[in-house]
Amino acid sequence: MTDNEFLLFDRKEKIKSIIEKYGEENFYISFSGGKDSCVLSSLVDMAIPDNKIPRVYANTGIELNMIRNFVFQLAEFDDRIKIITPKVPIKKMLEEEGYPFKSKAHSLYLSEYQRMGEKSGAYKRYMFPEEKRKRYGCPNCLKYQFTPEFNLKISKKCCDRLKKEPIKKWMKENNKPITITGMLKEEGGSRNNLTCFNTRNKKFHPLSVVSKEWEEWFIKEHNIKICDIYKPPYNFERTGCKGCPYAIEIQKELDTLEKFFPEERRQCEIIWKPVYEEYRRIGYRLKKLDQE
Repeated sequence: MTDNEFLLFDRKEKIKSIIEKYGEENFYISFSGGKDSCVLSSLVDMAIPDNKIPRVYANTGIELNMIRNFVFQLAEFDDRIKIITPKVPIKKMLEEEGYPFKSKAHSLYLSEYQRMGEKSGAYKRYMFPEEKRKRYGCPNCLKYQFTPEFNLKISKKCCDRLKKEPIKKWMKENNKPITITGMLKEEGGSRNNLTCFNTRNKKFHPLSVVSKEWEEWFIKEHNIKICDIYKPPYNFERTGCKGCPYAIEIQKELDTLEKFFPEERRQCEIIWKPVYEEYRRIGYRLKKLDQE
């Protein structure tokens, strides 16, 4: 048995044991239509043949068109895929709640500062971190935002409004208290401390210990169906909300959209306009339009 095969066996056993312990009827899969979700769904099917666990997809209106169409096509042949459509006016929500900037952590600390000023405990920890936590502190190039002069409203709430809250409502209505996610610890950031099963918030992360390399092996070895957007000529490495300002390689994503899906590129420019303008103004993540 190879290392890859052993990890596959281990993950199937873990999925089987957790689901049998808590009862299949209590679970649902948070399904985005992305590569991780497809790997997760296939693993659950291998571990629990003929399971009826719902795969819940939030059709936010700002998912990549190819991903959305892929999920809709899957749903035609798999009634476990449940598509919910949040009734959230995106542009108005961002204007009122605030825009995402850099990362969820940065957005959280900055939104708290914008509400509370220097009284914010998060502001102090982020702006003046202990020596051992310097890497988690605010980048010098963004410290200007923690001043009264910076007036772009920032928040991390867009994910909550578009995905988390509508899915939580579905969970309650359908009595499915335990979420199965396709998150990987390897992706870093807030996922660094990911545990396989979190009993406090009732979240199960079977892929937490696997790598992207293992995922590629699994997809190829077991002929897992994934969206064509991950394949040539598109070669997307990540998907999600199109043009999301949290994406580190957002310029690369926009360049690819411009080449293959120019209408979606224009949609990104409209949705995230104030953030993109600020990124370009300070030379952060995005080139100026005349340099592209």
